[in-house]
Amino acid sequence: MLKILSKSALALAIVVASSCSDRLSETNVNPNGIDPATANPNLMMPEVMNSAARAYLELGYGDVAGVAQHIQHDGWFSGVNHYDWGPQDWSGWYNMLRNNEFMYKRSVALNYKFHQGVALTMRSFIFGVITDLWGDAPYTSAVKGDQSNELLKPAFDSQEVIYKGIIADLKAASELFGTKDATGYTTGYDLFYAGNPTSWQKFANTLLLRYYMRVSDKMPAEAKAGIEAIYSSGVYIKTQAEDATMAYIGATAGNAWPGAVAFDQEQSNFRRKKPAQAFVNALVSTGDPRLKVWLAPVHVRWVADETLTTDVDKFIRKDGVIQQNVSYLTDLVLLAEVKKGTKYTRHYNPKLYKGTLDTGEYVGVPAGLIQPDTYNNNPTPGQTVQNQHVSQLAEVYRGSSGGLLKARLASSAEASFILAEAALKGWSVGTAQANYNAGVKNSLETWGVGSQYDAFIAKPGVAFNNTLAQVMEQKWLANWTMATEAWFDYRRTGLPALKAGPASAEPVVAVRFNYGDNEVNFNRTNADAAINKLEVTKHSGLRGKNSQWSKPWVLQGTNKPW
Repeated sequence: MLKILSKSALALAIVVASSCSDRLSETNVNPNGIDPATANPNLMMPEVMNSAARAYLELGYGDVAGVAQHIQHDGWFSGVNHYDWGPQDWSGWYNMLRNNEFMYKRSVALNYKFHQGVALTMRSFIFGVITDLWGDAPYTSAVKGDQSNELLKPAFDSQEVIYKGIIADLKAASELFGTKDATGYTTGYDLFYAGNPTSWQKFANTLLLRYYMRVSDKMPAEAKAGIEAIYSSGVYIKTQAEDATMAYIGATAGNAWPGAVAFDQEQSNFRRKKPAQAFVNALVSTGDPRLKVWLAPVHVRWVADETLTTDVDKFIRKDGVIQQNVSYLTDLVLLAEVKKGTKYTRHYNPKLYKGTLDTGEYVGVPAGLIQPDTYNNNPTPGQTVQNQHVSQLAEVYRGSSGGLLKARLASSAEASFILAEAALKGWSVGTAQANYNAGVKNSLETWGVGSQYDAFIAKPGVAFNNTLAQVMEQKWLANWTMATEAWFDYRRTGLPALKAGPASAEPVVAVRFNYGDNEVNFNRTNADAAINKLEVTKHSGLRGKNSQWSKPWVLQGTNKPW
């Protein structure tokens, strides 16, 4: 009986195993998955566009906005204010490239010209961000790990090779869009331009303007010819309605504006972000109409009062009346009261006060302070209460969706200022003044204050004075929330003349991101080769060659920005 039972059990086990094997095979075929051989490239477009737009905005509204001195943080501030960066990982950008490469291959297989153009444009945009931020990077061997084990550790290409590749891909994309062939496009999948090839061609050509100017010190002949050709074609972004943007829908945290209070109940992400002093001063000095769109007045303004018997009021004043035992109010209380028209002030005696106070209606935080949370005699330093004596961002940036809350990848203002700079170089792109004026007008229209253009452009400091410094300052302002471009322009020109603050590890502004640990540890040979090509400067510091103050190829030999 034991032998019979053993044989029966063995037979049953074989049947069960066979049955499980068959079922596992069936189960491992995901009925909801996408077969690479039949995938629709429309389904891949939104993911690539959304990921790239969000990541770019989060740079230009985050750490890089601190480098470009659009903002400073008064809490958790070292990365933003002091460029105190560790190794920076780029895997998110390469993940976008993997999806984009899949979209491109399927588009080629289906002969969808529009989708090929989109893929080439996004490939250029993403690789452009990577090389702009880090320097040399995997390019010709990138996102090919499925083809060979050797490509799992790809070689790094030089910045020169990458920039030339970007330019070539954008030219190819522009030609594809020029056919006006949108075969295969399904409505609703293009987040930027709703399937319009002409709009995409303008975007691709505007990126060409960007990258030709980026390499203009290293490849002047190519840059001149390229920019002149695009200007001559007339096919580039000229109005704010043509800007490459993605709106935030705000339904979930992943689709909402960074730091939106709807998903940040304590509002700490919003509260710690303050406008930088240089940015505020530039806007205030010319009565810039964008000031009130972007920034809020201080909630409690300092008032000089020589009749005061002490150096400063201990308590705040509401419509001029001392509020006994109230030295501060929370941000939300102040916001509600200010909306009612209530005016809060705090007096000080300039003869007795041993320090300096900013009494302006709009107050920015100086770059790189040791303790930015104490600036302008904040009575509540630390993380718990808003600094009532410093401006914060306008209320619109507390929101999560709609209106002005857009990720902007390229703009009409940027294109116009590039052409103004090219004209100052003597290139055939129209007059510098006409392009400069167009840049200012396009930016004002972008932010809803275009009706004030005529008065603004005539003001001293704004009226064109034929200098690169003025063009770059207005471009720097127009790049609000696109601070990556402001930083890259500063690196290339040294303008505006940004200064590192007293707490910065080095006395100059950083110029690149450090290569991440994954590359240095797991692709060491290739990463070391790229690191060794960086130019060590007297500011490279303890990090040595892989430092945020070492210069990549695009800056080497230019004496810029310092």
